[in-house]
Formats: sequence, C-alpha cells, structure tokens
Amino acid sequence: MKNAASAHPAPVTVPVRLDEKPAGSPAQLAFRQAILDVENLRERLRDLRAEQAEARRRYWQQVGPAATAVVAARRNLFPTLEESLLLGYFSRLEEEQITELILGNARALEERFGEDESEIIRKYAPAARRNSREAQAKPEPHAKAETQEQYIPDPTLPPHEQAAAAARARRKSKAQRAKDEAEQADQKQLESNAKTIYRQLARTHHPDLERDPEKQAGKTAQMQRITEAYEADDLYTLLQLLAESGPADADSDDVLARYTRALLQQQITLKQEMNEMKYGPTGFQGASAKKQEAELRQLKRDLRAEAEYVQHVGTLLQEPDGLRDVLRQLAAEGMSSI
Repeated sequence: MKNAASAHPAPVTVPVRLDEKPAGSPAQLAFRQAILDVENLRERLRDLRAEQAEARRRYWQQVGPAATAVVAARRNLFPTLEESLLLGYFSRLEEEQITELILGNARALEERFGEDESEIIRKYAPAARRNSREAQAKPEPHAKAETQEQYIPDPTLPPHEQAAAAARARRKSKAQRAKDEAEQADQKQLESNAKTIYRQLARTHHPDLERDPEKQAGKTAQMQRITEAYEADDLYTLLQLLAESGPADADSDDVLARYTRALLQQQITLKQEMNEMKYGPTGFQGASAKKQEAELRQLKRDLRAEAEYVQHVGTLLQEPDGLRDVLRQLAAEGMSSI
C-alpha cells in the first residue's frame, strides 16, 4: 500500500519573471522616452488633422455656397469703389472714407473667408507699409526696452518697494529671455544637426570597423538604415536609431541630454498646435451635434442675408450720390466698412 504522501503529486513550481530594468544610462532612457512621447504626439496630431479635414469638408458642403455668394458680392464692390476715387467728384474726406471702405472690404475677405487680397491692401495702405518698415528697422535694444517697460508698478506701494518689484521684474524678464534663447538654441541644434547624428551613428555602426563576419553583416544592415534616413533628411528616424545605440560615454550623455531638451521643447510646440486645432475659432469641438446643426443653420441664414445686403449696397454704389449716401450712413453709425 502506498503511503498518503506519495498519493499527491509534487507541487509544480512556476517560474516568475522579474521585471527587467531597461538597459542604458539615465540620459539614454530619458532620450528614448522623449522620442516616444514626440512620436505619440505626432501621431495624435496626424489623426486630429484628418478629423479636422473631414469636419471642414462637411462644413463647406453646407455653408460653402452661401459663403461663395458673399465673397462674389464683396468682390464686385472693388471696381466701383476704385473708379470713384478717379472721378474727382468727392471731397478729400470722402475719398479717405472710400479708401477705408476698400481696405475694410479686403480685410473682411481675408480674415473671414481666407481670400488673398494682399495686392489691394498694399495698394491702399501705404501708411501700414511705412509703419511696418519702421518697426523692422528698430534696433534690438529698443525692443528689449519695450519688453521691460511692460511692467507697471503698483502705486499703492512705497517707493522703495516699487523699485524692488521693478528690479525683480527685470531679473525675471532677463532670466526668461535667457531660458527662451537656450530652448531655441537646443531646438535649432536638433533641427540642423542631422549630419552630426549621422556621423555619430556611423562611428558606432560602420561595418568596416568590425572584424567579426556575423557582426559585420548586422552592422551593414544597420548602416544602410542610417544612410537611408540621412539621405531622406529623416531626423526622427536618425534620433530613433541613436536612441537604440548601445551604452553611451559621458560625452554622449551630454549630447543626448541636449537632444532630450530639444525634444521636450518640440513636445510643447506639438501640444500648442493641437490645442489651437482643437479650440481655435473655427473648431467645433466641445459642442453637441444638435448645437452644431443649429449654429450651421444660423450661419447659413446670416450669410444669405449678408450677400443680399452687399448686393444692395453694390447697386447703390453705381451712382456717385448713392455712394455718398452710403458713406454718410456708415459715418452716422460710427463704421468705416460694410
């Protein structure tokens, strides 16, 4: 008779796999994570752009005809308004009003409908061009002084506290400028150093530096990936390959740290772009489908009414006296454009 102990099978031991720590230095790990985060953001941004493109397509299917009618009606105003400036019939003040009317109409077409009216704006806004040239010609110290002058002291504080607060604001502005300049330098380095990354990878993976035939074949394939990415100016693939490289020395860690900072700045830029796409003035995110439909119906009604009104104004502008009446009405309502 078998004993009781032998009647039960021996317990099965299941091997438990311990979590393995990822290989690499802290700089490499941070760099790989930054690469992954940037790629995830870029993929989300691509998806969002596709969604926005589909939303715009549906949007213009519904409001496009009404918007096109408004654009056509507004563009029909330009010939009559420009010809009126050549008649010699209007006073200098009225000619200034007509010029403002032309500019306001052009800006409405640009800002609201995305039309390119830069030629008309350049033609009738010489003062704007002059101011723009003067602003570009200002030396850098003036720009910095303007930034510092934005601080407004609290008049309720004693003079010495106002002075201390102003000094703190200047130090903060200076520190912020230094930080911004450092971030811009890192970003510029990231964008322009594809050749540096290529050379660094080539030093590690060039097959001519390997004597073992098997390892040489692996390095040949890796070097082909590196060369293809470099010739295609594919910076992120080069960075991915750099992240996959073996343990780095202290100098390489410093290089990776700089690239990581630049990638973190790239993440901020991508997030800002996503927020602008999500919550911009033409976005529909956050509104229910029912509310969107109501807004679109109202928008179409408004556009149809605007097209009819602009066409009516265009009829009035055909006669000098009608244009003068329009100018008077706009002035009485405190408006310079339709």
